[in-house]
Amino acid sequence: MVKTRLKDLREDHDLLQKNLAEMLNIAQTTYSQYELSKREIPYEIIIKLASFYNTSVDYILYLTDDKKAYKRKERS
Repeated sequence: MVKTRLKDLREDHDLLQKNLAEMLNIAQTTYSQYELSKREIPYEIIIKLASFYNTSVDYILYLTDDKKAYKRKERS
C-alpha cells in the first residue's frame, strides 16, 4: 500500500476522520483504513482530497514536498 499524508493534512485542518468521511460519503472506518494504508484509495477520492486541501495529489502521495496545488489548465 502507498503511504499518504492524509492524517497530517486532516490534523493540520483540525478535522476528525468522521468529518472527512461524511464529506466523501464513505464510512469512517473506510477513511481510517485509507489513513493507515490498509486500503487502496480510489483516485477519485485522492483528487477530491487534493482539491479540498488545495494541494496536489503528488503532495498527498509523497511524490513532492511542495504543498502548493498545481495551476489548473483552462479547458477549451
